[in-house]
Amino acid sequence: MRDESQVYHRQGFGAGLGVLPPLGLLIVDFVNGFADPGTFGGGNIPGAIDRTAGLLATARDRGWPVAHSRIVYADDDSDANIFSTKVPGMLGLKEHSPESAIVDVLAPLAGERLVRKNVPSAFFGTDLAPWLTQRGVRTLLVAGCVTSGCVRASVVDAMCWGFRPVVVEDCVGDRAIGPHEASLFDMRQKYADVMSLEALYARLPLA
Repeated sequence: MRDESQVYHRQGFGAGLGVLPPLGLLIVDFVNGFADPGTFGGGNIPGAIDRTAGLLATARDRGWPVAHSRIVYADDDSDANIFSTKVPGMLGLKEHSPESAIVDVLAPLAGERLVRKNVPSAFFGTDLAPWLTQRGVRTLLVAGCVTSGCVRASVVDAMCWGFRPVVVEDCVGDRAIGPHEASLFDMRQKYADVMSLEALYARLPLA
């Protein structure tokens, strides 16, 4: 992809949002099916899962609200939709399907919100926005997969709901690197701050 950053800069895109407390963490669709290259995974997703484990530990240590999302369709496919028409394999992600379960290393703890969805955004048709608002979240850290799909959709909706999204670029992954990098560029210019885990830690208060 050509470097178009000067065009965006000239037109006023890419302003920073900042990491303003209180913080929350959203982990999008790090489930077994997306960790498996034979199902929906591949690319840099495994490394993103590994690094998200450290971010999740930090969130728990600091008492940030944490939400996880997973794709779940009804056992009888009664909620089949345009998303599953476009990607029919998504209908295999059922409540009790191993592929729809969050990977063990990131398994939710009591008190963490588990969002079930059947569209890309973790916000669409769910109670995630009021759940975060009730807990005072101002800046929403985002990890998960895939960068070009459910992560990007969730980031756009987070911005629309008035949260300041921060995409932790080490902690998001995609099955293909081209869409991953293009989506990070696009979100950085229009919808979110994008930074490495190291850069995020450097901006956090000491306690």
